[in-house]
Parts: sequence; structure tokens; C-alpha cells
Amino acid sequence: MAYIQIPDDEKGYKLDLFCVPKHYEEDLDQVIIPHGLIMDRTERLARDIVRDMGGHHIVALCVLKGGYTFFADLLDYIKALNQNSDKSVPLTVDFIRLKSYCNDQSTNIVKVIGGDELSTLTGKNVLIVEDIVETGRTMETLLSLLSECNPKMVKVVSLLVKRTPRSSGYRPDYIGFEVPDLFLVGYALDYNEYFRDLSHICILNENAKEKYKV
Repeated sequence: MAYIQIPDDEKGYKLDLFCVPKHYEEDLDQVIIPHGLIMDRTERLARDIVRDMGGHHIVALCVLKGGYTFFADLLDYIKALNQNSDKSVPLTVDFIRLKSYCNDQSTNIVKVIGGDELSTLTGKNVLIVEDIVETGRTMETLLSLLSECNPKMVKVVSLLVKRTPRSSGYRPDYIGFEVPDLFLVGYALDYNEYFRDLSHICILNENAKEKYKV
């Protein structure tokens, strides 16, 4: 499985090299993945998915809220490939929301919102689109719920996978970037609903954790 590995000692990029909303300038340490690199990697993931799943009707299942930006961009690239290549993927979309966070600590309880509708995925080829896999337990919970509905095939694509000792060992089928065990925000990744309007993926500083704490 190919992915971009960002090392633990990655220094990132200074904020003043990029366009960052002024209201977040005091809250971030560094830009760790610029928006352009996210888009280029997403385009390649789309190509890999079309190569592997082309010819099948796919239900693309977006994990809200964090996954919506990656989901939209990934599907735009898949649609472009559908229009310009010999192999295409018929797509429909669906949405689910998983809640496992409070402040910067991942809780042990995973709440699934919209799970009653998973029964519509029986016999379908499902592509789950997630923003970040940390411990892996949230995704394992969703996959367990999905398996009860007997889909034909399930693949998972995650933009980010966090390198953490808390990991269950779960790995998605497609990975954009493997990242250090830091709290990352931007590109729809949030901290208590803030920072979803940030284009780049950045490292949140300690002051901001306190500032936006609930």
C-alpha cells in the first residue's frame, strides 16, 4: 500500500508562507500538509480507486463531519476520471456521522448517527471515505455495523492515518498520508468545531486547545 509518510521530526512550514485566516494565526504552530499537496495526493487516490473498483457500482459513504471536504474533492477527481478514461465507476453517495471526540481526547464511546440507514447498503459495493484514522476503533465499529448489513464489498479510504501507540492496528485500504501523533486541524478537521474553514492541515498549539475548550 503506497502512501506519503510524514516523519515525527517533520518541522512543517511557517504560517507566513501560506494564506491562513487571520483569526487562526495565534492558534497554529506550523502548516504540516499544504492544500496543494492534499489535492495532488487526493487525485492519485482517485485514480487508484477507479483502477481497483472500476466497473462496479459504488456507494461512496462519507463520514461526517470531518470527511466532507476530502469526500467532495475525491469525488470530483473520480468524476473527472469517469469522463476522460476507458474505465469508469458508477457512483451514488450516502452519509453517516460518527462521534468519538471531546476536546483533544478520543473517548471510548463511539456514537453512530444515521446507522439505521445502513441496511440500504445490503449487497452493495461500499467505499467509506474518512478524514483521519487514529486508534482505528471508530472505523472498526463502523465496519462491524456494516458487516451486519451484508454489503457485497467494503473498501476504506482515509486521507490521514495517525501513527500512535493507541492504534488498534487497523489500516484502511487506501491512505493519503501517515502523520505523527499530533493534534491536526484544517481541511475540515476540527477542534470542537473550529478550524474547519482552514485550507491547509496544521498543527494546533497548546494555547488554542485551552482557548477553544468546551
